Amino acid sequence: MKNIFCVLLISMVTPVLAQTKLEKAITNLEDNYEQEKVYLLTDKSQYAAGDKIWFKSFVFDGYNRSTLSTTLFVELYNSDKKLIDWKTVLLTNGEGSGDFQLKEDLPEQVYFVRAYTPYMTNFNEDFQIVKALPVYNPNSTESLVVSKNPEWSAKAFPEGGTFINGMPTKFAVRLSGNSSLPENWTGKIIDAQNPKVPVTTFKSFDKNVASFTMTPASGKKYQAVIQDNAGKSQTIDLPQVADSGLNVEIHSSKEGIKYTLKGVNLKQQLQGYKIVGLINNHLAYRANINHLTNEVSSLIPTKISNGANGVLQLVVFDEQDNPVAQRLCFIKPGDLKIEKAEIIGQSLKQTPRSFNSIDLSPESYFKNYTVVVSEDDGTQTPDEENILSALWLTGDFTSKIDSPAQYFSKNANTEALDALLISENWKRFNWNSVLSGTAPTIKTQSQQYLSYRIKPIKNNALLINSDVNLVLQLGKNEPAFNQFKTDQNGYIYLHNLNNDEPINVSLFVNSENKESGNDNLFVTVEPLINPSEFKGNFPTTKYTLVKSAKNKTLPPAIARAINTQKNNKKIENNDDIQIQEVALVGKKKDPKQELDKQLSSGMFSSVNSTVFDFVNEDQHTSGYTNILDWLQGKAAGLTFQRNSSGVNMPYIRGQQAKLYLDEVLTDGSMISSLPVNNIAMVKIIKGSGLIGDAVAIYTMKGNMKSKTNEKEAPKNNSAIIKGYDKPSEFPIEMIDDDAPQKIENDTRETLYWNPNLFDSDYVPPRIKFFNNDSAKQYKVLIISFDEDDHLLFDQQILK
Repeated sequence: MKNIFCVLLISMVTPVLAQTKLEKAITNLEDNYEQEKVYLLTDKSQYAAGDKIWFKSFVFDGYNRSTLSTTLFVELYNSDKKLIDWKTVLLTNGEGSGDFQLKEDLPEQVYFVRAYTPYMTNFNEDFQIVKALPVYNPNSTESLVVSKNPEWSAKAFPEGGTFINGMPTKFAVRLSGNSSLPENWTGKIIDAQNPKVPVTTFKSFDKNVASFTMTPASGKKYQAVIQDNAGKSQTIDLPQVADSGLNVEIHSSKEGIKYTLKGVNLKQQLQGYKIVGLINNHLAYRANINHLTNEVSSLIPTKISNGANGVLQLVVFDEQDNPVAQRLCFIKPGDLKIEKAEIIGQSLKQTPRSFNSIDLSPESYFKNYTVVVSEDDGTQTPDEENILSALWLTGDFTSKIDSPAQYFSKNANTEALDALLISENWKRFNWNSVLSGTAPTIKTQSQQYLSYRIKPIKNNALLINSDVNLVLQLGKNEPAFNQFKTDQNGYIYLHNLNNDEPINVSLFVNSENKESGNDNLFVTVEPLINPSEFKGNFPTTKYTLVKSAKNKTLPPAIARAINTQKNNKKIENNDDIQIQEVALVGKKKDPKQELDKQLSSGMFSSVNSTVFDFVNEDQHTSGYTNILDWLQGKAAGLTFQRNSSGVNMPYIRGQQAKLYLDEVLTDGSMISSLPVNNIAMVKIIKGSGLIGDAVAIYTMKGNMKSKTNEKEAPKNNSAIIKGYDKPSEFPIEMIDDDAPQKIENDTRETLYWNPNLFDSDYVPPRIKFFNNDSAKQYKVLIISFDEDDHLLFDQQILK
């Protein structure tokens, strides 16, 4: 991790060589508790079944992009914790991207996206991001609604964790609930013996927190009475008033963090106490109290973080190195260190379907940008979360926080953020465990990219300490010949692979008889970096499911999304029609047509179909052992999603397509096990009569032979290394008004998505997109990091 802060030490004690218990604990923290966190940006906050979810991930080690991990697992679950799809994402400088294609028949409910690196599985699962995304479906029997009567509970937290007789003490009152929280609420503090006269009152800053200050008296029992705007109330007890202890008072400002410690009835007063400040489990500040005193005060300057923002964990230890008070505070809460984008030119129009562009400066220190442009509906609804709240708040705290982005907005209330931090605890580690010398068990080491274990077998026996030859072919590239020697267990290891195209691995062994030498060979590939099972519970949401009404009403954004899906289908159909028209005009019978007639029956004959001929045409299938993998990207409107068995299943326009083998209905596992060189023809059929949407696969008949000019690897001695999932390309296309299938209403919400916009040879990075039919202004989000991990975050409305 980059060292973004310095350590400030204040002490009057003569240094000694032996480490104290506290010093050993701090060394333990810095050496063994390095941890990552993830922020996941999606193009929208809600989706319709059939939509595509575009996501960009940022992985941080503390407040810098992580260099620990190069692999991120992103998984999509339904509300029953059933895994629907997953992606293996390549991280470059802590950043990666991908997408999920939602099925059109997904039930309406809240779905969850989980994201984590393999290294993060060494620590508490609660720190892995799980993002809730509502998905709507007009055909679903149930509908999502927002809970109207939120259930909540309250807790009161004294500053520093102590409540001492005669000492003015600041409290934070925190609400929590399984769904949404009340919009606003109020409260009062009462003496249980005299409840009619309030000691003090308070009003909520937001849905999460409020604060108040009071001076307690010994022997009294204090209670807080909280009431929300709907009239619901709750009474909770404040902690018992103590007669001795340590009182802590903290104030954060642009200059630094001022703390005041006051001891009450302590035997040696504050002598021997230590104040330790940590940022991301690393020591940033330490001071020792060396003389008899009941009160100390000091200012911790912002230079401990080099002026950067972040959470400081301030802990006070007694003379025996036991923690006696803790407080979290934010460094420079009213002065966020965020850069803005340098826009040097823009051409924005309100005309429907007009071309628009925004140019960023090529001379900026920021070179790679994440950009999202969407229609702004004028409601000025703030985002509930963003990269700032993930970096500085929710990435390090496991408790649920309503709309955390509000604490870093332009008009944020710094008092509310301070109250929130009083109510939080730093749970990345436990002080008692660290002080005892306990360190986390690191079962999954941080490593670069993907690794695999290859097991070669000949005549059903392992090849132990043997020379073998592997031919590796990446996609359609030239194959590469490599010599290996298996280890004592018969394995070969391939490390540091960062491919996003499949690698075909073929096994050969040295033999005097070349033909017999490669008989009875078998090779398997086992990934060494794998996803982990999710054992926790999904976060609660503000939504609940109810039975759908006869006339189901959809949110306006969802209705627009469904219309956009219909438009995309029209465009795809138009492309198919144009291709067919070109193919039919003035063309004589060709071998492909003859093969189609020979293999297809009348029911499987369709004008709206795409045919791949493996007998008369070279389809370049070398390196593919599965025809479903080969088909990816080969036909308009045809996409794939992995099922629970890991087989890529075909979808046509968002609906799962039927699979036929020689015109007999079959399943994906049967097709995936079929040797590619046994296939004569593949036909993609779209919406044809009784067949509907289908992928029909035909095997070789009689004397048919594959036309391929490439040497096909025998089935048994080859395997596929899938590698990373390659992100799809976001479509940027103009809708043509003169198209045969006219698009009457362009309702796209996301107009531009680019997770990796970069400059080239001082050419300005250009954001370019086409308007829809209604946008009059645009919401533009730009995120970037420079080489020193300074953050650029710019979200604005442009007209």
